[in-house]
Amino acid sequence: MPEPLDAALTEVRALLLDPALTRAVAAGRRRGHRPSVVRAELRPVALKAGPRLQISTSDGSRPYTRNVAPGPEADAAVDALLAEPFGNWHVETADATLQLRVTKSGEAQVHRAAATRPAVEPDGHDRVKDYLLDPGDPIFAEIGGSAAKRRQVDAFLRALAATLPDDLTGPLRVVDLGCGNAYLTFAAYRWLARRGLDVELVGVDVREDQRRRNTELAERLGWADRVSFVAGTIADAVVEPAPDLVLALHACDTATDEALARAVRWQARWVLAAPCCHHDVAAQLRTRPTPAPYELLTRQGILRERFADVLTDALRAGLLRLHGYRAEVVEFVDSRHTPRNLLIRARRTGTAPAPAQRAEYRELVDRWAVTPRLEALLPAVMPHTAPAPDAPVPDDVAAAP
Repeated sequence: MPEPLDAALTEVRALLLDPALTRAVAAGRRRGHRPSVVRAELRPVALKAGPRLQISTSDGSRPYTRNVAPGPEADAAVDALLAEPFGNWHVETADATLQLRVTKSGEAQVHRAAATRPAVEPDGHDRVKDYLLDPGDPIFAEIGGSAAKRRQVDAFLRALAATLPDDLTGPLRVVDLGCGNAYLTFAAYRWLARRGLDVELVGVDVREDQRRRNTELAERLGWADRVSFVAGTIADAVVEPAPDLVLALHACDTATDEALARAVRWQARWVLAAPCCHHDVAAQLRTRPTPAPYELLTRQGILRERFADVLTDALRAGLLRLHGYRAEVVEFVDSRHTPRNLLIRARRTGTAPAPAQRAEYRELVDRWAVTPRLEALLPAVMPHTAPAPDAPVPDDVAAAP
């Protein structure tokens, strides 16, 4: 429930000045206002001169760090930050976690939770595993907290962290296409919001019962005004405005192609897709003669299926490059846990494809006589687009992932 902003900020102030503070982040902006810095991070440090509160701020181009002494100096520094019109505060102490978001009406939406002990690896040495999202986070009580699920959540968040720039600021619009029961959707929102980002996330799934279930969970978590769900197909669900980041995690067979095609049409800045069940190209390979000298790759069914997986994702990455993306295929979850462990990670550069890239893709398609579903969903010739605003065109854009 919304709370008076002044009272919530008073609570934040007490936590920021508490000796038990471990970390705090302020970011985003309130409606109609702009802070003098885009992000502030506070944490305690131990110096030779004694304990200090370290305050790191960024104006969007360069950071500035200072260490203030406990007492009047720290009080004044904290009060100055609280006076800034930040849209989000995330505060962690040894005893509690508080997340505050300022609503459009100027009230505070506050989520409070007790701190939990870090997870300990069961290896007999009390080694603490460094998860990006603490396995004791209250979200796992809602989405499930098995060891396998925690590993998958952590692997996904690390891939997401490697995709987004470290200095990302401003509003971030995210769409998860084919979200299913949405546990990775909720984990993504939790982690992005903890970074201090102003996040709006929409999950899309064809099933109406999933939409209702996920919406109820968002309400229980207090995130219903930031995390919403719609029922519809990946290709046709109404999603407005266009997203910055598109997720498609374990969308089966050509559903991955539909998600990638929609991301390209949106000109999404970043795309993360974990493909699953590559039936389309595999079925085409069964009905085509294998080009020489590659008969051994397709003679046995299990090898043909695995080769079809590799060929499908290689062609997807190639098509993304032809449509202005820097695309990589990387490991998602360790293969010990699932054989479906690849992730297509793409960043839009807006670069027109080089003739060599077009020829490389076309030669591969023609050699195997296949028609990728993604190719059918996208225009044959990419219009020239301006480079994405967050990154210059890389010199190695034509390189293989």
